[in-house]
Formats: sequence, structure tokens, C-alpha cells
Amino acid sequence: MFQKVLVAEDLGSIGFSVVEMLGQMGVTQVDHVLFCDDAYQKLMYAQQIGKPYDLFISDLSFGPDFKSDDIQNGMHLIKRIREQMEIKTIVYSIDNNLQKVRMLVDKYEIDAYVSKGRKGPEELKKAIRMVEEDDVYYSKDVLSAFIDHRDRDINDYDIKLLQLMSEGNSKQEISAILNQQNIEPNSVSVIDRCQRRLLMIFDAKNDAHLIGIVKDLGLI
Repeated sequence: MFQKVLVAEDLGSIGFSVVEMLGQMGVTQVDHVLFCDDAYQKLMYAQQIGKPYDLFISDLSFGPDFKSDDIQNGMHLIKRIREQMEIKTIVYSIDNNLQKVRMLVDKYEIDAYVSKGRKGPEELKKAIRMVEEDDVYYSKDVLSAFIDHRDRDINDYDIKLLQLMSEGNSKQEISAILNQQNIEPNSVSVIDRCQRRLLMIFDAKNDAHLIGIVKDLGLI
């Protein structure tokens, strides 16, 4: 069993229950932090002194840390960690956005994604055991993130469109820019359909919400 585990969870009741469960599973050292910055600093310090953590369990959504706001959410935290070290990582979250799950698995190579819910603690325990055996685990309600839905795949054209949207360009301006760069399709009607599709994929309420989501995911 893992011997040194860090849990990043800002809801005390959930965090304490995870810590208690890990203790019951035989983990000798479990540390619990409430904020992303604290998690990052603990992981980095442990790495620097040659006593790294064996496992990192993190939520994705965190309340504001009024001491510091360098790392704003679990996605940013995991991205920063992956840039610095290799550590087995389990996401334990109520956020089941499929694009976000795919990003975490494909780009940041997390080892497990467990959905919070009625069966969450049971699934988390199973995930910990599987990850310890160098296996992976994903809750059933996010497995569809790994099914090849061609209409939901994000391609280079989508990224270009999102980048132009983030710069404040209107559909007409985007059409003109794409035409100048010989990128097709570049008609306003196609751009409008693509934007509607992206809103649906990311479950965004409007264009501003969409841009905020894809920036959080690191797509642009």
C-alpha cells in the first residue's frame, strides 16, 4: 500500500473522510490541504528533500485562497505538477465534463478519475488499489469520454476558431481572417455552426463562458 499520500480537498468533511479511509487502508502518512498553492508547495518540498509523496488525490474545484491565488483550480494544479514531477494522481471530483476528463487523461496522464457521489468513497478505495497495481480506473459516468465520438473531437480548426474568439473577433471578422490565411471553411454560416457545436461540447452558457472553460483546460 502507498505509504505517503497528499489529499487536496477544500471541503473539510470530504477531505477528512478520505484521510480516514486511507488510514484504514494502511497508509502511514496522509497529509490534507485545502488550497491548490499549498498542495503544490508540499509536493515540491517533498520532492526537493528526497521524500516524495507516493500518491496525490485532488478535487478540481476549490474556493478562493485569500493568502494566495497563484493556482486557481485543480486543472491548473495538475498541469503545474506534471511540469515538475511524475506522481500517481487520482482526481476525485463532482465535475464530470467529458472534455475536461479527456484532457486530464490524455494530456496530463492522470491515473484515475473518480466521480463524487453516493458510491464515491467505494469507488475511490477501488481506484487507489488499482493505481497501486499500476492500473487505471475511471468511474462509469465518465467512460464515455474515451469513446471515439468524431463530432465531439476538438481539432486544429476548432483551436484556431477559439483563439480568434478569445481575441474578441466577431464572426464576420473571423471569416475575413480565415479567408486571408487561406483556411477553409471560412464562411460566416459555418463559423456560426462550429461555435454552437463548441458551446454544446463544453456545456458553455455563452461565448465568454466557453472561452473561460477552454482557457482553464489549456486549449488556448
